[in-house]
Amino acid sequence: MRFWIGGWGPAQGAESEGISLVTAGEAGSPLSGGMLADRGLAAQAESASWLAAHPSRDIVYAALEADGRIAAFRRTGEASLAPLGESVEAGAAVCHIQVAADGTHLVASCWGDGRVVHVPLRSDGSLGAPTTGAAAADPYAVAREPDLADVRDGEGTVDAGELLAQGATPGDIASLLTERAPDWSGAMDLRALVDGDADPSRIASLLAGGEADDGLAGLLAALGQADADPFDDPAVRGILAAVRERDMLVDAAPASSEPRPSRAHCAVALPGGRVATTDLGFDLVRIWRTSPRGLVLDHEVVLPFGVGPRHLLHHPSGHLHVVTEFSCEVFTLAQGPDGRWALRGGIAASPDVRGGDTAAELARSRDGEVLYAGIRGSDAIAVLRVRGAGETLERVALVEAGVAIPRHHVVGRDALLIAGQGSSEIVSLPLDARTGVPGRVRHRLPLASPTVLLPTR
Repeated sequence: MRFWIGGWGPAQGAESEGISLVTAGEAGSPLSGGMLADRGLAAQAESASWLAAHPSRDIVYAALEADGRIAAFRRTGEASLAPLGESVEAGAAVCHIQVAADGTHLVASCWGDGRVVHVPLRSDGSLGAPTTGAAAADPYAVAREPDLADVRDGEGTVDAGELLAQGATPGDIASLLTERAPDWSGAMDLRALVDGDADPSRIASLLAGGEADDGLAGLLAALGQADADPFDDPAVRGILAAVRERDMLVDAAPASSEPRPSRAHCAVALPGGRVATTDLGFDLVRIWRTSPRGLVLDHEVVLPFGVGPRHLLHHPSGHLHVVTEFSCEVFTLAQGPDGRWALRGGIAASPDVRGGDTAAELARSRDGEVLYAGIRGSDAIAVLRVRGAGETLERVALVEAGVAIPRHHVVGRDALLIAGQGSSEIVSLPLDARTGVPGRVRHRLPLASPTVLLPTR
């Protein structure tokens, strides 16, 4: 088999010169378990960390991670590529490309700034003008503290609903009303309370005639709730329900104490013209609809806090498997009757995740019965078997990758090929025909800082 190989270059402290061609066994064979051979540099490209192929043309698209751009290359010989048109800007540290099956567009993911970028492809396969999808928001972000001092001292409109959304308690707002009602010169907007069926006459009475020293008791008496739960009121209940309405998973998980960066990392095509992407920084799987004008966000699935969803695999069963970089788990998502995706389960890829371990690639066997997850740090490949209707995974084995920093791997009919970014080599591990478990390294090929292997014709 033939493989295009991309890697990190000098701009990222590595040594890859661009895109190379490697053969595994006979070049024209469907098997990949034979000797590995370097057929030379096909095209110079700075830090072509991810490669993707056009579905019908001999064109390769490269994510130039250090430059934040995407470039297209056409094949000009068995082991040579030439630039096709101009490269286009994607975003900081663009690290992944997914090409649509009909060849009309590609979707790029940018680790550096979280951008998800739609790039139309012209009839000759060259790149059109990119458009960026909606930015992600951290579902675990801590709301900023409400600045009640500014509200007390300032003039203008105060929206009770906005204060609640910022994290103010109903008690804060009640105290604010008693402090400001007698003598301030601005306007207090209590639409949120009135719209929730609070009695406007009671609010008006409070604002017009309350005594300065009445305090919270005076406010409660004016609202006719002196002996009741102060905020067991349809108005406040309605506001709080709206503020608190969120995914149950978000409510149950810890909140991040510091702002986190958005880190888009992968895209995969789904049925019906949809695309799923990961945001490693915000623990999101984002579902998009595609159109000639770009990407339209449909909905999102929130994963547990801090797991770091990295790469996706759409399984033949219809399920979506997600490998998480920070927790080294594989989560399974399923699509419901309403078309929305939801979390269905998950499993630790390794029974012995060590400090500093980070997961990388997720790939499957040809029949879909086995998944392979790369784990950097331990430098291992976790082997998982797919059970049931595709929704259940079980651990089978954990084998040595035979390289340092197994960044990417490809499953062939008879071998697993692994790109060892840290040890600057590619290795081939034979696959057991019965179990699918990889054996020990059979072949090695030195190659500078490889990060991706792309099978080619």
